[in-house]
Amino acid sequence: MRWRQSRQSQNVDDRRGQRAASGGLRIGGGAGLLIVVAVILLGGDPRQVLQLLSGAGGGGVGPTSTESQPIPANDETGQFLGAVLGMTEDVWTEIFQASGVRYEPPTMVLFTDAVESACGYNTSATGPFYCPPDQNLYLDTGFFDQLADMGGAGDFAQGYVIGHEVGHHIQTLVGTSGWVRGLRAGAGEAESNQLQVLMELQADCYSGVWAHHANRRENVLEPGDVDEGLAAAAAIGDDRLQRRAGRAVSPESFTHGSSAQRRQWLETGLRTGDIDACDTFGQAGYVRTR
Repeated sequence: MRWRQSRQSQNVDDRRGQRAASGGLRIGGGAGLLIVVAVILLGGDPRQVLQLLSGAGGGGVGPTSTESQPIPANDETGQFLGAVLGMTEDVWTEIFQASGVRYEPPTMVLFTDAVESACGYNTSATGPFYCPPDQNLYLDTGFFDQLADMGGAGDFAQGYVIGHEVGHHIQTLVGTSGWVRGLRAGAGEAESNQLQVLMELQADCYSGVWAHHANRRENVLEPGDVDEGLAAAAAIGDDRLQRRAGRAVSPESFTHGSSAQRRQWLETGLRTGDIDACDTFGQAGYVRTR
């Protein structure tokens, strides 16, 4: 990606190197990862489990420090992430303005090992996540090493991840998240999982929409970047993750979509640049009511 010419976002909260302390049971390392993987494969929300376990003992949780530090000029990763977030801000501001709406950008919180958010206490084992109550996205950059090991290497692969989490922010701003929460509240487990899959696939598509417009604005994509992004999307498909864990593929337990689906929807956003083309719910037969 050609990102060095892009402006740095001012909405980066760098907490890397700070320690998040738990008054209860600390979940981390291999044991914590095994618990999270098991919950994911069963179709559950790993953040809920981590929050419950981290609060065991009744001591409560919280970071020892929440003071944000400026990203040093020689911090290549931090500078890259700030530039990508800045691109998302410019693109989504433009798209929202075309509809006569003001875009309110999220804050990206960078952390090491564990973090406290409005969604509770989370370790890096949960991977990158977006928290609707505080409208922040959270990232332990060590995730990128895991993504590369799974076949999702490259700077645009990393950009796709940020674009996906910002996609969840878009869903919150336009009301999709609340609408889906209402649908899931009255749904059985299989339908609830399906609705969550549609949320994740739409966020993949929105990531593609961002990259389409960022490339139009600043010519940021280099040869091979699209392939990197599509490979990353496929690497974190539920079917591939289940096989990596030594389990049989169980589509009814998917919560993020198959590798083919994730590639398809990212490619749709990249190709069209049209948020209306990202209606995963409509294609599945759901009609949005306001």
